[in-house]
Amino acid sequence: MKALILAGGLATRLRPLSCTRPKILFPILNKPLLQWTFEKLAKNKIDEVILAVNRQTEVAIRQHRIPRNGLRIKYSRDPFKKPLGSGGPIKKAEKLLGHDSPFLALNGDIFTDVNYLELSKRHEEEKAVATITLTRVEDPSRYGVAELAKDNHITRFVEKPLKKDAPSNLINAGVYMLSPEIFDYIPKGKTVSIERDVFTRLAKEGRLYGYVFDGLWFDIGKPEDYLQINRTLLNSLKHQREPKAGKRREIKSPVAIDKGVSIGRDSIIGPITVLGRNVSVGRNVHIRNSIVLPETVISDSSSIDGAIIGENVAIGKGVRISKGCILGDYVRIKDNVTLTERVTICPGKEVSENVLVSIGECQ
Repeated sequence: MKALILAGGLATRLRPLSCTRPKILFPILNKPLLQWTFEKLAKNKIDEVILAVNRQTEVAIRQHRIPRNGLRIKYSRDPFKKPLGSGGPIKKAEKLLGHDSPFLALNGDIFTDVNYLELSKRHEEEKAVATITLTRVEDPSRYGVAELAKDNHITRFVEKPLKKDAPSNLINAGVYMLSPEIFDYIPKGKTVSIERDVFTRLAKEGRLYGYVFDGLWFDIGKPEDYLQINRTLLNSLKHQREPKAGKRREIKSPVAIDKGVSIGRDSIIGPITVLGRNVSVGRNVHIRNSIVLPETVISDSSSIDGAIIGENVAIGKGVRISKGCILGDYVRIKDNVTLTERVTICPGKEVSENVLVSIGECQ
């Protein structure tokens, strides 16, 4: 079976972190999201993956050299300066996907434990053109929402309704089984929304079905979502043996610490903390509820609480970084600087005094 991963989005809500990396390569417990996805696809008997990407994302993926887990990987590239939406890339990949059998399609920013084999079986049993994986959320207004009949037929599909107008709390989980007939519903070379332009039409024709799923599912579209998936997975590991911290250092489980990390004495790491490869932590540093990406240096007597710190960041001595702060890659924070809550610093900026509001416009 083939799978199409839709990975061409700009991830504007994840700036400044997405200024320098595509969403599909965001690390989760120090492993890129795409690597998690490849591993799951391989376990579900997928043998070929087509990545629908823009040029920059393709280059970044190739540079990362992510293990393929036996998968054959091909690329379908969006036209330069002409995004095709969520439906156009499916049509563009038509020749690579072929017309022989149904295929799996999934959004590249989804982390889930959906059983793809069960989804495929259900799709074929119901002879659907499209089967959408549905999951329940408290507030469906951010998503496409389905009204589901008893026979799993989706009678109505509404994209991002007001909460009071939502027909249910069953939302589009971004994982689909699609029959080759789907290509007939998508015009070639056009910007098409699979949700608004295709699913709504299929629902009216009675050819759209739902597969309700109650397991692990995260959309990492916003920084708080990205923090939450790391937090959830860390908590699932909390009974594992704690990492060795060394003399006069304290590690409060759960944490994930990658290779090459150094931690100075009298420092406290955790709980709910991820330290990426080769992160250097000085003396008397406190880090909790935070993600620190690779190659970052945190100097003595600094504290980080509830923040996301980008790659190759340099944090001086006595720095205080508060909840909700996000630092882009290559940021430089001078000694004794305080960043108040929810400050964002765009990549490459240097900060030498206290910050109350975000710095820079990330493009």
